[in-house]
Amino acid sequence: MNLTFTNIVCGYGDTLVVRGVAGQVQGGRALAIVGRNGVGKSTLLKALAGLLPLAQGQLIWDGRNITGSALHTRVAQGMAYTPQDNVVFADLNVAENLWLHLDDRDADRYTDLFEQFPLLARRLSQRAGSLSGGERKLLAFSRTLGLRPKLALLDEPSEGVQPENIDRMARLIQHRKSTGASFIIVEQNLEFVSAFADDVIVLDHGEQVLQGAFAELGRERIERHLVV
Repeated sequence: MNLTFTNIVCGYGDTLVVRGVAGQVQGGRALAIVGRNGVGKSTLLKALAGLLPLAQGQLIWDGRNITGSALHTRVAQGMAYTPQDNVVFADLNVAENLWLHLDDRDADRYTDLFEQFPLLARRLSQRAGSLSGGERKLLAFSRTLGLRPKLALLDEPSEGVQPENIDRMARLIQHRKSTGASFIIVEQNLEFVSAFADDVIVLDHGEQVLQGAFAELGRERIERHLVV
């Protein structure tokens, strides 16, 4: 299943943050959205997820125009979104965070995730708000992948996460890609990005300044756009 977005213009109220961005992600591939802080990466991801209305532009998901559809509609169509901040329900325990949004408590959906992140399996009864920032990121990442989405939209999933767990995240993303799932991931950690990204969009001041296959563009060329 493919998501194609064209001429995306969006922002907050009268303030336009993202202007004229276009791209696509196909089944079994991962698109990374990179750029310096404050250039519109999270705003773009919110618009793709259905949290922000578009001032202009169009989104086509699996041949259907979903431009005006809400987040919950896109979730029902196989998309899942994880924000950068406020990623867990702090007053609920880990297990409740993992299963609250599901109709069943089928543990199989989390088997591979618990294998990679055994600390979550050990802390199912622990209040999510008492986890470290990196552990909360792992919980949110696992909850999203537990939905088995056709397209996962993740905002800075590696932020605050220990290096060994970042490597495990990358392996899980690669495995899910091999099953046909696709990803759009906002990230600043290029080491992490290089482990999973097929394609990349570089943003600067809300505009697309570089786009293409990660391997063809090369890490050095991409990094030049991230220097303050």
